[in-house]
Parts: sequence; structure tokens; C-alpha cells
Amino acid sequence: MKQLLLIKDTLSNQISYYHLALMLAVLPFDQFYSHIIFISFALHTLFHLQKDRIKQLATLRTGIMQAIFFVTLISLTYTAYPAKAGDDITRQLTILLFPVFFSLTSFNFRKYRDNLLLIFSIVSAATIVYLYLYALYVIHYFKLPVKVIFSETFINHKFSAPIGIHATFFSMQVVIAFFYIVIRLLKQQNFLTKAVYILTSLILLAGIIQLGSKAIFIVVLLGMLVAVPYFIISARKQMRYVLVSSVITVIVVGGALSINSFKQRYVTGLETDLSKFTDYENVEPRVVRWQAALEVAVKNPIVGYGAGAELPILADKYFEKKMYISFVNRLNAHNQYITFLLTTGIIGLLIYLSTLYFGFEIAFRQRDMLFFIFLLTIVVVSVSESLLHAEKGIYFYSLFFSFFVFSEREKAR
Repeated sequence: MKQLLLIKDTLSNQISYYHLALMLAVLPFDQFYSHIIFISFALHTLFHLQKDRIKQLATLRTGIMQAIFFVTLISLTYTAYPAKAGDDITRQLTILLFPVFFSLTSFNFRKYRDNLLLIFSIVSAATIVYLYLYALYVIHYFKLPVKVIFSETFINHKFSAPIGIHATFFSMQVVIAFFYIVIRLLKQQNFLTKAVYILTSLILLAGIIQLGSKAIFIVVLLGMLVAVPYFIISARKQMRYVLVSSVITVIVVGGALSINSFKQRYVTGLETDLSKFTDYENVEPRVVRWQAALEVAVKNPIVGYGAGAELPILADKYFEKKMYISFVNRLNAHNQYITFLLTTGIIGLLIYLSTLYFGFEIAFRQRDMLFFIFLLTIVVVSVSESLLHAEKGIYFYSLFFSFFVFSEREKAR
């Protein structure tokens, strides 16, 4: 623990280290803290700026990571909703700024990557423990049976409500922590340390299940059954690992689905989301919103309708199709790929996909499983959420994308 809190480096790099550690630690909590720490890190970086670092700004790597922001910025020139577009630009500023200040700092991301990720994972696990303790406190206060913790009263958004974060966005953070601990566990030989990692990974996995994000559950399955054997397990042990992990997966999934509330969330909920039939008075599945959004997008497919246009245009479409739940709640498309088609057209979508390809190319070339898991999370969640139009989603994407790319800085140029 001492080596996590006290590092041997220059005073400037020590301060940068504590800034980044805090930046990762406060991710689950109010966005105010994240912004304050980032601003402090930016000012510190500028104060200790070395002139030779400025040239790092004019690199292809930095431009690719910022490309999404610039596409949104260009769409300001033709949007019919400049005020709402300004909100989008403001939210996406971190996509522009993280690569800038990570380029300018002299901090060695690669050297301290494990330390920072371990701090992040410990805080994530501690937050899950807090949420369970809070749920148990509520159960005790109202004299409810303990088994209620696995009911709809305490899963998904209701589980993450005490810290005020969307369940899927918190799940995105927890899954990174989970796989980081799994990686350390598989490489660990010391029995006591391995036991600690097993306990921590179980806490994080329990939190993922409790948070009830179907997209993140898919990431966990793909990560454990595909990514781990590909990136971590030696060829001669891969078959045995796949067999054992498949059995464990069946047991865990079967156990979770034996509880009715989880079955409703993961199975029935998925069927509802993908159902074409809908009773508009009670439920409007995601696939129905996707169809409505695509009907609008195909009318202006190349450059879209511009930043800020998604909600106003979809509101008109929802009203036309009598989708009153979506209309009243002003829901977006809940699909990042469709959102790009609506706002910046095929051009914006292709740039987003190219940015992800850039990341995957580094992850595979460097055999960086955790970077791969991060990108897989973005790809899968983008199917069910417009994550780059929500502040928590944007910040998560901006911070971790830059963090992983710059932690491979010396080899990824």
C-alpha cells in the first residue's frame, strides 16, 4: 500500500501522479469532483510545461483521439439548434483536452499505470461494498427480509442511486476494475495475495450483476471466454481454461437467473428491448426508438442534422409515431452509432469507428488486454446507450482512452 501512496520521482511528477490517482478514484461520484481535479491537473501541467513537449500536440495520435470533438464542432456550421449544440460541445470538451494535457505533461504513464489502475480498482470495489452496506441499512431500517436485496428494489439504477450515477456508466467503470484484478490474479503466485484478488474480483462481479447492465454482462462473458485466453493464457492451457471458465460461467449465470428479478432484468428486459411489438401506453422498446431514429437519419445521411439536433428531431418523430413515453421523457436514440448518423451523418460515424479501430490496433499490437476490454465496453455499450452525449460517458471515454494510449506512448507512435 505504501508504494501506491508514496512514489519516488520528481516533485512535479509526484503531484501529477496524485492528480491522476484522484481523477480515477472520484470517477463514480459527482462530476464536480472530476472537473475540479482535471482543472487542477491542467494548471499544474501548464505551470511545469517544458517547451519540447509542445511538439507532441501536433501528432496523428493526438488528432485521432480528438477527431470526434472536431466533427461535432464542424457540425455547428449547419445545425438548426445552435444553443443545444453548444451544450454538446461543452460536454465533449474533455475529448479535446485530455489528449492535449496528457501530451504536454512529462509524467510517465507507462511507469505508473499499474499503480493507478490498482487504486482505481480498490476504490471501485470499496464503492460496491458501500452500496451493498447502504442497501442492507435500508433493509434493516424498514425491517425487510434480507433476500429483498436481490429484488427490483435494489438492482440497476436503484442500486447505484446512493452515489447518483447511471447504473450502466458505473458498470463501465467496474468492469475495467474487474478485469484488471483478474489479470493480476492470473499472474499472481503468492497465496495470500491471490486470495485478496479473488475476494476483490468477486465483489466487483457481484456489483456488475447487481447493477444489471445487460451490455456490461455481455462484456464480462466475452472478456472471460475470449479475451482472457487470447491475451493471458498460454496456448497449451487455453483449452483447459475455456472448459473450466465455461463451467463457472454456466454456474454463475444459472445462479443469477434463478432469481426472478435478475431473470426479469437480463432475459425479459433484453427480449423487451429487442421486441418489434410495443404497447405504447406501457413500454417502448429500444429497437422501436432505433427504427424511428433511422427513419429520420436516412433523410440526411451524409452529414446529419448537426450537433444538438438529436432530441428536437426525435421528439417530432416520437410524436408523429405516437411514442408518447419517449416524447414526454425526451429520450435520445439510446444507440451511439445511430446518434452519430443523426448528428454528423455517415462521416461522423466512420470517424468514430476509425477512432475505435485506432485503439484496437494498439491493443492487439501491444497485447494489452485491459485496453481491449475498455474498447470492447465502448463498442458494446454504444449499441444500447448514446454514451458520448452523457457527461459521465464522455468523461469515462476521454480519460481512459487517453490513459491507455499514453501509457503505451513509447511504442505506439
